Amino acid sequence: MKKEELFNKIVAENSDRIRRICAFYNANTHDQQDMCQEVLVNIWNSLDNFRGESALSTWIYRIAVNTSLQYTGKAYKNMKLIVNADTGILSNVLDDGEMAHKQLEEEQFENLQCELNMLSVIDKALISLMLEGLSMKEIAEVIGITEPNVKVKIHRIKAQLKIRLKKKNYVTQ
Repeated sequence: MKKEELFNKIVAENSDRIRRICAFYNANTHDQQDMCQEVLVNIWNSLDNFRGESALSTWIYRIAVNTSLQYTGKAYKNMKLIVNADTGILSNVLDDGEMAHKQLEEEQFENLQCELNMLSVIDKALISLMLEGLSMKEIAEVIGITEPNVKVKIHRIKAQLKIRLKKKNYVTQ
């Protein structure tokens, strides 16, 4: 398959995924579009170097996350993790099965988003990939740490979020 054909296939199969990753890291639509373009440029430039050691989707996530982090530049510490109010996805963060069946109140959602934005850069990256539905193994490959380390970090992030939200009476046991 020619490079251009492979690139077009990658874009067709992953454009929504790339847009979501960019949206996690920037609320500004114009900046999201710029980030997506930068991700596509980086994919094109790196396509000849893809060795197939990981899944193509994992390689694309890695490029998207790294590009998003680079795009934010010096403001990475202040970067905001932007998530939508899909209760099914957010219940994955809180491990609360009942919450998947209830509509989140706007105040609860805003509080969760605020807590997510207080996380460190690596924790934001971990949560954004988890919200994308990647497995622990895939997250480990994207971030560049071991799978057990990913599991521990995500467990700790969830516990930290539960404690913070429980203090504000948003999460029940």
